[in-house]
Amino acid sequence: MLNFEFATAARIIFGAGALRGIGDIAAGLGRRALIVTGSHPARADKLAHLLAAAGVESARFAVSGEPKIDDARNGMAAARAFRADLVIGFGGGSALDAGKAIAALAANGGDPLDYLEVIGGNQPLTQPAIPFIAIPTTAGTGSEVTRNAVLASPEHRVKVSMRSPSMLAKVALVDPELTYDSPPSVTAASGIDALTQVIEPYVSNAANPIIDGICREGIRRAASLQRAYQVGDAPSREDMALASLFGGLALANARLGAVHGIAGPLGGMFPVPHGVACGRMLPAAIRVNLRAIVQRDPNHPAYARYTDIARLLTAADDPAAAYQFVERLIEAINLPRLREYGIAPADFDAVAEKAERASSMKGNPIALTRAEIIEILESAW
Repeated sequence: MLNFEFATAARIIFGAGALRGIGDIAAGLGRRALIVTGSHPARADKLAHLLAAAGVESARFAVSGEPKIDDARNGMAAARAFRADLVIGFGGGSALDAGKAIAALAANGGDPLDYLEVIGGNQPLTQPAIPFIAIPTTAGTGSEVTRNAVLASPEHRVKVSMRSPSMLAKVALVDPELTYDSPPSVTAASGIDALTQVIEPYVSNAANPIIDGICREGIRRAASLQRAYQVGDAPSREDMALASLFGGLALANARLGAVHGIAGPLGGMFPVPHGVACGRMLPAAIRVNLRAIVQRDPNHPAYARYTDIARLLTAADDPAAAYQFVERLIEAINLPRLREYGIAPADFDAVAEKAERASSMKGNPIALTRAEIIEILESAW
């Protein structure tokens, strides 16, 4: 019997040019907005102008690279010093995750370590986060509709989450026009992450009928990644913005799998971009999962789902066509290999050991052995 839950942002706004309406949207939630950006805060100039025209004052807080625990601490201090009653994340997944954490911490106080999983106290957030608006400028993470914020701890060499339903955005505004100037490398890494995040929930052990429909449409849209990378026209950018949004909806309400189970520990140990790690491991993870299912559980429903994925991506009825498509895609978009980030084969066992305990690994359709996890890493290296 089916039992599932579906939760997402209170309001989702999608469309080219949607940013133009941000003034009235923000004014309905607050009057003093902290804008959390990536490493180029000037990109938020238009946003700040639109806010000012609606009577909303703003200040900016920039995050360089993937957000760290110190970024959350400093962002909370910035929000309180500005007396912010609204936080707007404007950028890629890093800016959005940092914004979610800052909005939650500004309302709850304390230190990020009080609330972080694994390395922290894992305490619940007892107060609702101050209103948060998520505006992605890349198409990949889907962080605009997830209920967690991933923070890196360089000291522990891990990336871990703050997590609470109260961290869901009040508004997720997805404007594909904001992705038009993404560099090809960003389009590639973020886009392959989006594809991964509509494939893994679809075959996960927590899939449900709502997620199934979202993932199937997301997979179909994500087939536009190569065109978005090579041409970057409006239709392909729109497809990828939708695929990213759908991936966020899916992972927030189902589970992921081996790719993210390995990518999490890997990203905490080495400076490999999350999307690059996911993309390089995705074809091998599909291949290894298919082989494990055939060998150990041939009636597993995920086998038919991998066949669905192959049909959506290639029109072929052979599930192997799914990983073959991804193999061709990651070469076409020039995705770097793991070896380019200082990772060596001698590191694989330590990464695999951490991956075995990762929460995402628990969603994989079939339990993998240490050797199979290492095989995925070897293929990506």
